[in-house]
Amino acid sequence: MNITALRPRFIGYLEPVADLFVRLKITPNQISLLSLAAGILCAYLFFQREFLLGALALFLSAVFDLIDGSVARKTGAHTNFGAVFDWIVDKYVDALALLGIGLSGIAIISQFVAVPPIADFGVVTLAIIGSLMNTFIKPVVYAEIGYKEKVEGKIDDPLEGVGFFGRPETFLVLIIGGITGFIWAAVIIIAVCTNLSALQRITYLYKTLS
Repeated sequence: MNITALRPRFIGYLEPVADLFVRLKITPNQISLLSLAAGILCAYLFFQREFLLGALALFLSAVFDLIDGSVARKTGAHTNFGAVFDWIVDKYVDALALLGIGLSGIAIISQFVAVPPIADFGVVTLAIIGSLMNTFIKPVVYAEIGYKEKVEGKIDDPLEGVGFFGRPETFLVLIIGGITGFIWAAVIIIAVCTNLSALQRITYLYKTLS
């Protein structure tokens, strides 16, 4: 079980926002671009060590990412390109947000252990790899196994509920870390948990597909 299972409930809360975008005639792909823009702003603010503002920008990016599907459903604008573009934007936002923290030069583990600053960036690198690989497993499965059935524009597959730490958890931890001032702790949690979650998914696939 993970936060992804609660996605329909979160989307339900954001229905009024989606209705506003429909009235403004903003397309799902344009909303995805807004999500990317907010993600780039988050990365810049993190780089400048404005972690509270960066967390707010990341939250805004997450909101845009949630409502683009609702707008597509309400307007009948589901397209294969839109689904692919949304996924690409998600990966850019994931990597950029963490990269912004790495480039800010804040102490992560070097504040506790006598290691060179490059070790801190190494932890950020592990967080980026874990974040991307944890979600990259899914499209690999789609391509190799052939999951094609879609529910409201999203491919329905068994991996949706597998993995205790996915993209929503990563966002939540980053936002809480930015708000509380413990962004360094957020990076460590993400570096550990995303890679463990990826291992959990690989184990599940081994058991079910071998």
